[in-house]
Amino acid sequence: MGKIIVTKTSIEGVLIVEPTVFGDGRGWFYEAYSKRDYAAAGIDYDFVQDNRSFSTVKGTLRGIHFQNGSAAQAKLVWCSQGEVLDVAVDLRKGSPTYLKWEAVKLTEENKKQFMIPRGFGHAFLTLTDNVEFCYKADNFYNYEADRSIRYNDPDIAVDWGTDQLILSEKDLGAPLLRDSDCSFIYGA
Repeated sequence: MGKIIVTKTSIEGVLIVEPTVFGDGRGWFYEAYSKRDYAAAGIDYDFVQDNRSFSTVKGTLRGIHFQNGSAAQAKLVWCSQGEVLDVAVDLRKGSPTYLKWEAVKLTEENKKQFMIPRGFGHAFLTLTDNVEFCYKADNFYNYEADRSIRYNDPDIAVDWGTDQLILSEKDLGAPLLRDSDCSFIYGA
């Protein structure tokens, strides 16, 4: 039924996905995910977990998060309410794009999705109040493998576009990448 448009970014494997939206005076409809269509477009993951988060206040920053080692997760993310700046950071040592980041604005209006492979850190900043954020993961959540990198790590230097950020204690206390036990290796 619905086809998707896939746009490559400057980092191999990090993709922007745009579904076909059908709308009329009553509203709209689109397929948020179809394994058949995504696999045909080269996005062939076995997603095993769906997650949703809600942030009440504009300026909430969540991340930079990842799961270490064999617990790593590929994620297909989107914003179902409000707007976010979504960021993927290449944490794979030896990668030609190591420490590079890619950002995309995800909104309830544009319905874009962001495909983030394993080996990447992920973060998002809410650009509006009352944001609902959704994502599919290809590996289950693993508390022991849960990691964070400091949002303002100078070696990564994400441009958040503001200094007015609301962070959790976990994210405020996250280590710099050089002090973390991140174990991602390019090609492994």
